[in-house]
Amino acid sequence: MEHPDLGTVTVTATGDGTYTQQVTTSTHELLVDEPTAVGGADAGPNPYELLLASLGSCTAITLRMYADRKGIPLTRATVRLRHDRIHAEDCEKCETERGMLSRITREISLEGELDEEQRARLMVIADKCPVHRTLSSEIVIETHETGR
Repeated sequence: MEHPDLGTVTVTATGDGTYTQQVTTSTHELLVDEPTAVGGADAGPNPYELLLASLGSCTAITLRMYADRKGIPLTRATVRLRHDRIHAEDCEKCETERGMLSRITREISLEGELDEEQRARLMVIADKCPVHRTLSSEIVIETHETGR
């Protein structure tokens, strides 16, 4: 498959499984699929796992960049994420008051000779990663059919 321009991602059915998709970026390829329990071939992570991976990797990279820039002795950040759905009325910080909404739980383990002030600062910085900001802000998705 031809690789798209930098900043563009192409997703195309592989034809090898009911839901198996080939994801192609300007420099990488990977498979995305659904688990066998829902009819997929489990040939790759599912779409929500990719979403969590995007947030988790962006968080860890942002922490690494900040620690390096500020001379903070962070040796490793491990980010564990989970997605689920909750009732809106069970959410104290949410604007939505009715129905269901998505919740992402993110746990961050910081390793290194860090004092409490450095740990607190890194936890604030974690919320500043670009993917976190994107997911936390209003998102507009424009869809257009092509090839006709």
